Amino acid sequence: MATLTVEVITGERSLFSESGVEMVSAPGAEGTMGILPNHAALISLLDAGELVIRKGGREDRMVVFGGFIEVLNNKVVVLADSAERVEEIDIDRAERAKDRAQQSLANRGALRDIAAEEAALKRAAVRLRVGKRRSGHRATPAG
Repeated sequence: MATLTVEVITGERSLFSESGVEMVSAPGAEGTMGILPNHAALISLLDAGELVIRKGGREDRMVVFGGFIEVLNNKVVVLADSAERVEEIDIDRAERAKDRAQQSLANRGALRDIAAEEAALKRAAVRLRVGKRRSGHRATPAG
């Protein structure tokens, strides 16, 4: 049975590199994409969201924040702008970041970079949604 080789890389580190992977679910720019062995060749932009890698009954979960995904000859390479394993998410820190971004956006007159604050809010919301799901908290909708 065919399997995938998967690598998840950021500018700072390699988060994952394994063979024998059965499926990858990634946050594509136009929605979640599922990748199985023998998938057609593909290059796509990534959005902020959860990346799930299934192998042998276990799931490795990460959050990625932009970047690219390439699928070619049963190899999946994720080049993320930034990424972290779900177990690395600090929910309290993400809550504080979300609050700061919301306050900054509420004071738009004082803001110099609205897009940066909106991106910070989106990153915090993704961390909270994924981190709370893993820790058993009730996830709040990303907004």
